[in-house]
Amino acid sequence: MADPFGFMKYTRVDNPIRPVEERIKDFEEMQNALSDEERRKQAARCMNCGVPHCHVGFFYSGGRAVSGCPNDNLIPEWNDLVYRNEDKRAFERLTKTNPLPEFTGRVCPAPCEVACNEALHGKGITIKDNERFIIEQGFKFDWVKDSGTPLRRNGIKVAVVGSGPAGLSAAWELNKLGYTVTVFERDDRPGGLVMYGIPNMKLPKEIVQRRIQVMKELGIKFKVNTEVGKDVTASELKKEFQRVILTVGARSARDLDVPGRQLKGIMQAVDYLTLATKQVLKDGTKANKILAGKNVVVIGGGDTGNDCIATAVRQGAASVRQLEITRQAPKKRLASNPWPQWPMVSKMGYGQKEAQELFGGVLTSYEMTAVGFKGKKGKVTSMTTSKVRLFKPIEGTEQEQSVDLVLLAMGFTGAQQSVLDAFDITQVNDDYTTDQEQVYVAGDARRGPSLVIWGIHEGRMVADTVDQSCQVHV
Repeated sequence: MADPFGFMKYTRVDNPIRPVEERIKDFEEMQNALSDEERRKQAARCMNCGVPHCHVGFFYSGGRAVSGCPNDNLIPEWNDLVYRNEDKRAFERLTKTNPLPEFTGRVCPAPCEVACNEALHGKGITIKDNERFIIEQGFKFDWVKDSGTPLRRNGIKVAVVGSGPAGLSAAWELNKLGYTVTVFERDDRPGGLVMYGIPNMKLPKEIVQRRIQVMKELGIKFKVNTEVGKDVTASELKKEFQRVILTVGARSARDLDVPGRQLKGIMQAVDYLTLATKQVLKDGTKANKILAGKNVVVIGGGDTGNDCIATAVRQGAASVRQLEITRQAPKKRLASNPWPQWPMVSKMGYGQKEAQELFGGVLTSYEMTAVGFKGKKGKVTSMTTSKVRLFKPIEGTEQEQSVDLVLLAMGFTGAQQSVLDAFDITQVNDDYTTDQEQVYVAGDARRGPSLVIWGIHEGRMVADTVDQSCQVHV
């Protein structure tokens, strides 16, 4: 283990976040890194527990409480190695299970940390920040490229449809095993939701592009602006490639079926975040003021809603308000929600904190939804809200307010069914196979909307399944 008294000698210190008044002026990364010396102290807090709940916890399906990392990460091992200044070995242990830790080290909600044994009576280990430190060392010393270099090619071609975390994970693992991999992406850049669904201040796009560049140098091909079923057919892919893996993201967003929904100025959150990121990629990270004087309403909570709030703040919105159809979570854990379950408590995201500090007042209205919109010349100008009970509007509680931009951040229902239909898939199995022998499904397309770490895990697992199927047929 690391220092057996580390958890007593050192208090938890997170990577520092830039002050609100500074960070809202740009789309630069919010987080700064600790010094190497301080990072090793943080790693020293890990106790290498006999039962490390950080990665041997339990999981509930359907998006309910989570405990521990679902990706089998060897967390106590690489914490110990960081403490001992053996960063290359730490990198090897980390990437044995997680090929894309630069993503999870920035955007994962870190269920491993709340399940940490130290979190039972205090603050868990800075697992996420330690992970980020390790992978940055890997890029600094070029261990990443070396770790992904195949020893030989086996002549088997694999197509990966979708370049989000699951697709990139599968492509990385298969290329390392010697397969010739081509990734198909319908957007103009690879990365899926880590490119366009997460804003630059949380996950800088040069971090995504850095990974893509290494993958290209290792022989993985990317075909962008290519939509399966439109630009290339399923039969063409099945003819050219021995295996096809579908890892399209959960881009089918929940909508709001109310009067006035068709008005301009009402848009899905992921479309808004995509446009904002494209603006940053085009014009740079300085905060623009394209929403100056505009009143913005975000409907829906969660990470996506929080990202929309933070983006609107940086775009100079005059006001931001959030509607959440559920009731506010308790401020403290209930007895029915004990450690090491995910704590179902109320907390403010980074974007909410920024808006609160900037605008003051009440930002989020709970148990409330929009029941209609009005506009002029086809553009939304006002919104009617209503309180809700059991997710149904309560008659007589309607109120109208001015609004210039409405962002729908109500979650996703799943992946585009049209992609699965293009391959005539009617059954997706637990082992990532389908009723089409050549075709496999993983990530959000298989299990529904989920965390980046789940996508990475699914990519690893489907790569292993594909490799086993090819070995059988060799």
